[in-house]
Amino acid sequence: MVANGIRYKAVQGKTYSLFADKFSTDEYYRVINELADLFLQRCPDEKKLLSQIQKASGNRTVLGRLSERQVDRQLISFIKKALKESLSLYTAGVKEHLKTLPFSQRFDSILRTKEEQYHLYMLEIELVNRIYREAFRNSGYKFALIAHCLRDFQPDCRSVPGDIESVCKGCTKECFVNLGGLLLKQYNIHPYISLTMDLDKLFKRLKTEHQSVGALGIACVPELVHGMRLCIKMDIPPVGIPLNANRCSRWMGKAHESSFNLDELDNLVK
Repeated sequence: MVANGIRYKAVQGKTYSLFADKFSTDEYYRVINELADLFLQRCPDEKKLLSQIQKASGNRTVLGRLSERQVDRQLISFIKKALKESLSLYTAGVKEHLKTLPFSQRFDSILRTKEEQYHLYMLEIELVNRIYREAFRNSGYKFALIAHCLRDFQPDCRSVPGDIESVCKGCTKECFVNLGGLLLKQYNIHPYISLTMDLDKLFKRLKTEHQSVGALGIACVPELVHGMRLCIKMDIPPVGIPLNANRCSRWMGKAHESSFNLDELDNLVK
């Protein structure tokens, strides 16, 4: 697929792909937008709906079971059914991944994400973007963390250390880190390549350095949700765009290039 001169390759991830069986991810964004509208007809309060979704997607721990008691079961049952019917084609790899997940990795909350959780996470990202978009735009200092697996794997990456994380030097026009960074700079958003930064320490530091901070994440679905929740906990308005597929070495043993929808990013931040 070619959009605005950018060539997208329809890729499959370890557990999900926003392309599904198409050559574009536009259909996914249309579907998730319509689903959010549908659920908001049942629960018009966006923050209340978000809270219900977060509780429903919790792991089966004691804390998770306790939070389930506060869930509107009728609403969540309706949501889960609708999500499964509409989003399962995007998460076709989850069941096989969980079957083959080594015992040593089964304690990793990201890697053991279940299919139902993926669907709830996808909805959560959409809701968070709706709720915090304006607060993010109005933040005095806005920054973005872009997943390192988005870089062009053909040349050696020439990124250099920045004041937060690594900074892209624009080695190639095809690199999605470069493409995303160029777009973000137009809106005065400082882009960085996310590698090993301790997010908790980073957010605390930025809050002491700036009067108001907004964060944008570009990462795989479960990682993005984790980062968004941490931001909300620390009173930093977050927005984010999920990777088109999860293809880094953490998931696949070897890093493979991925991408994200640049048009959706533009719509989110402009």
